[in-house]
Amino acid sequence: MSKNETASSKVRETRVENFTAAVAALQRGEVILYPTETLYGLGADALNCAALEKVFQLKGRDPNNPIPVLVAERNMLNALVTEVSPLAEKLIARFWPGPLTIVLPARNDIPAPLVSSTGGVGVRISSQIIATELVRTLGRPLTATSANPSGKAPARTMRKAKSYFANAIEIFIDAGELTSRTGSTVIEFHGEKIKIIRDGDIKRAELQAIVGEDVI
Repeated sequence: MSKNETASSKVRETRVENFTAAVAALQRGEVILYPTETLYGLGADALNCAALEKVFQLKGRDPNNPIPVLVAERNMLNALVTEVSPLAEKLIARFWPGPLTIVLPARNDIPAPLVSSTGGVGVRISSQIIATELVRTLGRPLTATSANPSGKAPARTMRKAKSYFANAIEIFIDAGELTSRTGSTVIEFHGEKIKIIRDGDIKRAELQAIVGEDVI
């Protein structure tokens, strides 16, 4: 085996070890640092109230500002929301997996820190394979809030994320420098209209191409 092959093998082994350790930490109710398709995130079992509290404390986040989550597939989505409108279905078909967080009507049995003042929960399926595999292996939704204290710049590198949380989080998965500047686009439905809550990687024109200009 060449030196390059040996180095590559060690990198793969390290990633597997980190992934396994990350899943175990999530199962214990701990918070990890991990990559999404946009920015590095603070990951915790989204259905574990104690783990959610840790995320809010780490970020210094307003408890009235809900945390979005990642799901791995449709059954997991259905365990969080009461309905998916035909309009939402169109956007899901086009933009998932990908950086579109959709606020949908939340079930009344999910943790309150996930639910907005309008009764919705922000969800998406990530196009980042590590993120999706974490969710799938855990078998539960994963928090997808950016890895930075509230008011600070989001982390696009693990070095930046660790500069914020190195003393508080032990488990991290490094996927190199991420390319997003804005994070995921966040939308919410108001009847047959769509409101953009946060401009992100998916632009208004892309949404309008699917649902029409008058809808947004």
